[in-house]
Amino acid sequence: MKLLLATGNAHKLREFLELLRDMPTIEIVSLRDFPDIEMPDETGLTMRDNARLKAEHCARVTGLPSLADDSGIEVDALGGAPGVHSARWVEGSDEERTRALLERLLDVPDEARTARYRCAICVALPDGNPSESEATCEGRIARSPRGDNGFGYDPVFEITGKTGAPIEWIGKTMAEAPPAVKAQISHRARVLRMLKPQLRALAPHR
Repeated sequence: MKLLLATGNAHKLREFLELLRDMPTIEIVSLRDFPDIEMPDETGLTMRDNARLKAEHCARVTGLPSLADDSGIEVDALGGAPGVHSARWVEGSDEERTRALLERLLDVPDEARTARYRCAICVALPDGNPSESEATCEGRIARSPRGDNGFGYDPVFEITGKTGAPIEWIGKTMAEAPPAVKAQISHRARVLRMLKPQLRALAPHR
């Protein structure tokens, strides 16, 4: 079975490929295999809306089952912002968005710097109803970036006991943790685990 990973983000693609390694019956293709596809604007009000929008569009134009995600960070001290706008609430690079986040939280005490990553994933079929779900990973915003792994806001997203991470990684940032740890506790890993039964059920339709 071929499954299209509907993302142009190289970091996400690499993460998804790792998370799907235990499903050898699925042949993964990506947007790099369909360079002429024009992705729709992310106009949804929620991450689930955007994931569905992208997955259904790709399934329709390629004829392949398509998986798309939308994810972001929700900071309690900012009323849940940047949320669905995480990738575009400040123009520029990941580093510039991270710097802007830290500036907004400069006077916020440590105990009030709670936050979470949220991810919504949709698996759409060319001729069927989509399967979708979402999950979160609870954490805290650090005072400054740390670590070279990960991407996005990972250098300032501190792992807490609520993630279920091994105790030695509590207080470290997602960018300090090795990929194997992130693959167990991240928002993307959690929601993909929920949807793997649906992905396995597609195998008879190969």
